[in-house]
Amino acid sequence: QVQLVESGGGLVQAGGSLRLSCVASGTIFSIYTMGWYRQAPGNQRELVADIASVGVINYGESVKCRFTISRGNAKNTVYLQMNSLKPEDTAVYYCKIFFPRAATSYWGQGTQVTVSS
Repeated sequence: QVQLVESGGGLVQAGGSLRLSCVASGTIFSIYTMGWYRQAPGNQRELVADIASVGVINYGESVKCRFTISRGNAKNTVYLQMNSLKPEDTAVYYCKIFFPRAATSYWGQGTQVTVSS
């Protein structure tokens, strides 16, 4: 079992910045992908950014050049630095960890990000 705890969401004005954090605990295998997804009301959950244990990074098209994903030194922590926020970035942001060899995913509870215009 893996537990994910997110923090850092909140209310910010358009053009502002927020930094999300996600800490994973439990049994974490050496090969994994950890990242962020978001879901706005009425929309499907979409990829924001993820980073593999080998270092490969993916970004959703709408956040490229504005958001940056990174890992902490402990490797069980992932951050999402969000700059130049727009009202359309408003959503619940979920942390996810995926273990490809076990084909298993775990999700955090989500943290609300609201960007006012």
